[in-house]
Amino acid sequence: MTNPEKANILVVDDLEEKLLVYRTILEGLGQNVVTARSGREALRHLLEKEFAVILLDVNMPEMDGLETAAMIRKRPRTAGTPIIFVTAFSDEMNTAAAYSLGAVDYILTPIVPEILRTKVGVFVDLYEKTQQVKRQAEQRVALARAEAAREAAEEARRRSAFLAEASTVLVRSLDSEAIPRELARQAVPFLGDLCAVTLAAEENPAGWKTELAWIGPPESRCTQTVVTGDSDLGELSARIQRVLSTGRPEHGPAITSSPLDPDAQAATRGRAGDVPRPGFAPHSILVVPLCAQGRTLGTIAVGRRDPRCPYGPEDLALAEDLAGRAAIALDNARLYRDVQENNRRKNEFLAMLAHELRNPLAPIRNAVEILRMLQITDPNIQWANDVIARQVEHLVRLVDDLLDISRITGGKIQLRKAPVDVAVAVARAVETCRPLMDARRHELSVTLPPQPLRVDADLVRLAQVLANLLNNAAKYTEEGGQIMLEVARAGDQAVFRVRDNGIGIAPEIIASVFDLFTQIDRSLNRSQGGLGVGLTLVRQLVEMHGGTVEAHSEGPNRGSEFVVRLPALAEESTSPGGADSRLGETRNSVPRRVLVIEDNQAAAESLRTLLTLGGHEVRVCPDGPGALEELTHFRPEIILLDLALPGMDGYEIARSIRRRPGTESIVLIALTGYGRDEDRRRSAEAGIDYHLTKPVDPPALLSLIASAPAKLVDTAVAIDPPLPGVVAS
Repeated sequence: MTNPEKANILVVDDLEEKLLVYRTILEGLGQNVVTARSGREALRHLLEKEFAVILLDVNMPEMDGLETAAMIRKRPRTAGTPIIFVTAFSDEMNTAAAYSLGAVDYILTPIVPEILRTKVGVFVDLYEKTQQVKRQAEQRVALARAEAAREAAEEARRRSAFLAEASTVLVRSLDSEAIPRELARQAVPFLGDLCAVTLAAEENPAGWKTELAWIGPPESRCTQTVVTGDSDLGELSARIQRVLSTGRPEHGPAITSSPLDPDAQAATRGRAGDVPRPGFAPHSILVVPLCAQGRTLGTIAVGRRDPRCPYGPEDLALAEDLAGRAAIALDNARLYRDVQENNRRKNEFLAMLAHELRNPLAPIRNAVEILRMLQITDPNIQWANDVIARQVEHLVRLVDDLLDISRITGGKIQLRKAPVDVAVAVARAVETCRPLMDARRHELSVTLPPQPLRVDADLVRLAQVLANLLNNAAKYTEEGGQIMLEVARAGDQAVFRVRDNGIGIAPEIIASVFDLFTQIDRSLNRSQGGLGVGLTLVRQLVEMHGGTVEAHSEGPNRGSEFVVRLPALAEESTSPGGADSRLGETRNSVPRRVLVIEDNQAAAESLRTLLTLGGHEVRVCPDGPGALEELTHFRPEIILLDLALPGMDGYEIARSIRRRPGTESIVLIALTGYGRDEDRRRSAEAGIDYHLTKPVDPPALLSLIASAPAKLVDTAVAIDPPLPGVVAS
């Protein structure tokens, strides 16, 4: 049963779970929420009830949202009902079609509950005020002519349309500087011949910034931004100050003394230059506060110059309604600005964190490579060295992801493809998942093809895909359960199958298991944990490799199977090589004179040992002044330069080197924990030839040192093909 004293909100979507979500979000408004699962059902509700606003899904079977909206607009009773389209797809054609049908908004999912509730609440408030105006109009019908009632209804419609248009303009921007300007322009001439939107400075409430808009000759709309003091707007300034202080609106008579009138304009020009101002003094003024979250953000003042049209209570109510919407928009803009500022600080923190994490990883990776170069035959040391190397590589990739969060959230993960033996990827994935499986006493069986099977893939990312699937199986399989990983060639594809005898997947969930934040376990305790992003990342990575992934299950408690298919390489297309072969090439290269400028002793000494074993002559300096002094005596061909040095940083050292005559042929290579685009740009501007992010792949570094040509002045050295982890400035 619906409450007849409450406004009706119609929600139309073919998915029951979405209707439940919308109902939950909108319950806080205290209104009647009516749901429909099809366009036809929605039209039946519209025949029986009147609705304040309609939330309409675009994509529905039989009759989609656009067709439903067209039918709604054809009926006179519902032609003006606000419609908010909700869809998961951003399509310019659908958006244009929606707005052509009179939609007041077009929202993309996933939605933010507070924003949806606020937007719907705005139209509920508008509906209730419209109903109030209608009731007042109906009372007048009994006392006056029908024509007066029609005029009142038309005025209500105009005001509703004005508020709807103003709301659209206000929510269009999240720029707190643009919103006052648009608000002032929107209010003229509908609310008056003059509008002044004043914002109180957050840091200094006594300081104002006012956006003026007025009707100037010949009936054209003019605007002006004014940074005001206490007396810049004369008597209007005093009224604005009172409203800012009290938070209550003022409905006042004409302004008698103000620089807004023609006589005061000359004085204003003489004091502040040729500043255009309105050429009239208003005869009726409304000043309304902009209040949000219990704070007065500013005021909106409107004025009329015609003494025959003074402001009345309805004008005050309309101005207050507009001010409420504007205050919400301003508050949202400030929140967005704060979020952006916090995001900037977060990125700076992540850059510093990544730098601090990369610094200790660099000597570890160098030490691993030194042990390999020493060719120690003890199998235990070789095994330990391999484990450290693999885990360092995983840590390096994790740090890279940490530094560039936007690359992940924006779906911009970059793959480093090479021919990969699937057995190596399987071994890494199993090594990653083994602790969880051992803790849950799972029985894991791995079946590999009898012949070598290779794919063109990013080894770390492929191992991550398999590890995510194995972890997922372990989470949703009871203790002591069985998990199987099978790899086989099927024609020109490599097929990976991960099976378990766990809790299985319900039929209604299986189609969405790869969606972001989807949880197989929907109970409140969520004992398996996790954020629901692992399978989403699996799908993204598999598709980036040109493959497919699918899920199968016979239902709850009957286990599940995930199947990944990737293009397999033909046997003749694979070739041995990698780090060891590159290392062999660098060992036979021509010795170079290398100067290492690094204040971290472990990193400096590991680099010295690595380069010395590679056959190069190496000098190490911990700071810039010492390095510049060494430059004269040692005359290096290559300089490896840390950027984060005490006192004189790496950029300053590079610029100092480039200013010296005869240093054009020296190749400058930055070795740094900072890897943002801004850092690479600064390296290039300082004259650095290559920007390498720690920890650098040692074979790649040795190869670069061996092959780096003498630098030509004003010419950046390109690397073709690119070496892992190397970026030319």
